[in-house]
Amino acid sequence: MIVNFKEMLEEARSNNYAVPHFNINNLEWAKYILETMQELQRPVILGVSEGAKKYMGGFLTVRKMVEGLIEDLSITIPVCLHLDHGSSFEVCKEAIDAGFLSVMIDASRFELPKNVEITKQVVDYAHARGVSVEAEVGHVGGTEDNIYGDNYQATLEDCMALVQTGIDSLAPALGSVHGLYHGEPNLNFARMQQIHDALTIPLVLHGGTGIPYDMIQKAISCGINKININTELQVVWHDAVSEFIKENPNIYDPRKVIGSGEEAMKDKIRELVDVFKTPPCNNIGECNII
Repeated sequence: MIVNFKEMLEEARSNNYAVPHFNINNLEWAKYILETMQELQRPVILGVSEGAKKYMGGFLTVRKMVEGLIEDLSITIPVCLHLDHGSSFEVCKEAIDAGFLSVMIDASRFELPKNVEITKQVVDYAHARGVSVEAEVGHVGGTEDNIYGDNYQATLEDCMALVQTGIDSLAPALGSVHGLYHGEPNLNFARMQQIHDALTIPLVLHGGTGIPYDMIQKAISCGINKININTELQVVWHDAVSEFIKENPNIYDPRKVIGSGEEAMKDKIRELVDVFKTPPCNNIGECNII
């Protein structure tokens, strides 16, 4: 079933683990993630960027595709369909009106007062419709899906100001980057812990790709309860497909070409879920997070 992330992440905060957020880019991506998470009996957040929405046709198409997969594949785990990096109130409203139960408003490119103003507008619209809201403060560096930003770390004061809008989770920029790292990641764990201790809502880590697993687990111990992964799945899928094409130059069936990356992607998902310490559901269709 499709749910919002509120109870999902509150349970993660109470029990010190992270729920995986995997971006979906097409039908195959959504299918592989859902099948693997059902096999593992773990909850999952499916992130949809504005670029992915445009590529797949629109928010309504994406929502109906995910609902169809859930029914056809007999998916019983909680699934959150989430707008990732919504750039404006209008984009968030469009996703909510199309049936998304979770949105991220990313107004971090603005000065803090404007960020607060836009975020509050989204929260008011979303909460009236049972939709959970994530927001970002500071700037997550790097480039991903045409999103570029210089790295600017959030302060506790910034975070406290944004939390006053009523958001359900917060993504404070603390040294991670979108896309691939050039050099070693440098996360501000001390400030992460400080923010976690001062607030009562779950924290989100964007740019999870390329962060060493020991640092991921340290981030979880410092209060991170949702970790976003996109590039890492793209890279393992690309490598497997490239090898398949090299070995099978005469195969042109797109189902076989795209599908040749399935197992590599699923293996990476299994590996990450273990690192995130996401607990399994107690029974089929009855997860301990709901």
